[in-house]
Amino acid sequence: MRLLLASCSGGLVGLRRLGGLPRVAGSSLLGMARVLSIENVDQKTLEEVLQETSAALRGGGVVAIPTDTIYGVASLVSSNEGIERIYEMKGRLRDKPLAICVSEVEQVYRWAKVTVPSSLLSSLLPGPVTTVFERGGDLNPALNPGLPLVGLRIPDSSFFRCLVEQCGCPLALTSANLSHSSSTLSVQEFRELWSSLDVVVDGGVISHGGRGGEEEASRLGSTVVDLSHTGSFSIIRPGMHYQQTVKLLRDEYHLKEIVI
Repeated sequence: MRLLLASCSGGLVGLRRLGGLPRVAGSSLLGMARVLSIENVDQKTLEEVLQETSAALRGGGVVAIPTDTIYGVASLVSSNEGIERIYEMKGRLRDKPLAICVSEVEQVYRWAKVTVPSSLLSSLLPGPVTTVFERGGDLNPALNPGLPLVGLRIPDSSFFRCLVEQCGCPLALTSANLSHSSSTLSVQEFRELWSSLDVVVDGGVISHGGRGGEEEASRLGSTVVDLSHTGSFSIIRPGMHYQQTVKLLRDEYHLKEIVI
C-alpha cells in the first residue's frame, strides 16, 4: 500500500504505509523521546511528524528513523552536539565513522569528490548502498575528524528523503542499536536507546520479505562500497545488496574489484 501525496516541498511522494505506534495525532512519551507513528495516517499527520522530527534535528537533537534497510539514529551533519550524542548513546568508538544522508543524487557532489559517471551513481542511489568517496571541503570537520573518506547514503524512503529536505542539511546516520549489538528492524528492538533520543519515528517492522535466515540477512544494512579511486572499487561491507552492486560495477561499468 502506498500513500500518494503531494510533492516533497508540500507533502510526501508515495510514502509507503508502515506499521507503528499511535499519535502526533497520536504520539507517546517514552523516557525523553516522543514516539511518532507513520502508520495509517493522513497527509496532515505525516506533515506534522515531519515538522516535529525536523524541528528536533534542527535543535541539535538525535532521532531514530526507519530507512530502506534497518532503523537508524541521526543528527544534522552540522550539529557537533548531535554527533557527540550519537557516539555516547551507542557506546560507539570515535574512530568508527558516521555516514551522511542526502535527499537527491545531485547533492552528493557538494559533499564528496565523485569519481564515477553520473549514470553509475544514479544506478546505486537511492537504494541500500553507501557510496564512499573522498570527503568534500564543505563537510563539518567535527564529522569523522581526520578521515579522508566519507560514506554517502540516499535511503529509498520517501519519508526519509523528505525529512532531509525539510531539515535543509544532510543527516549523519548510523544504526539504531548499541555498539556490538544486532541491527534493528523495529523500534521495540532498541528500547534501551529511547531515553537518549528526542524523537522515535515508528515505521513498524521493516520487512524485506524473508523469514528465518533471510530475516537475519536483512539486518546486514546497506552495502558499503569504496569508489574513491577512479576505475576500481572495493567492498567495505557486503551488506544486503552485495551481489547486485558487484554485478553493476564489475559487469556493466567494468570497474576493477580490489579485495581488501
